[in-house]
Amino acid sequence: MNLNTNSLKPIYVQIAEWLEAEILNANLKEEERIYSQYQLADMFNINPATAAKGLNILADNNIVYKKRGLGMFVSTNARNLILEDRKNQVLKQMVSDLVLEADRLEVDEKQLIGMIRQRIKHSRRNNNECCKL
Repeated sequence: MNLNTNSLKPIYVQIAEWLEAEILNANLKEEERIYSQYQLADMFNINPATAAKGLNILADNNIVYKKRGLGMFVSTNARNLILEDRKNQVLKQMVSDLVLEADRLEVDEKQLIGMIRQRIKHSRRNNNECCKL
């Protein structure tokens, strides 16, 4: 992964999101030791304090936990916590933005729901690969 230094999103947030993606993709499993702040700093060529801030976000959200003297580990329920958080924050915001844009473009509810259903069917047929409507 490459960090986007031009993004308005802080580097430490990008680190936390990358680690969450690694958990969601099962590259990091429950109770598995994760990268240290120093490993992350080396991987991404960033300050270890920045990497630590990313790890602390995950620790504050109970996604990872610290074993004294051993490092940070993925929590037992981490994947479910991430899924719930993304559903409750990211997906709700995306739906909100979608509805707002549909209103601006004078797309009525029936049309919008039809577009969503069409996209879901297409996605399922193509093994959930992203594509344009």
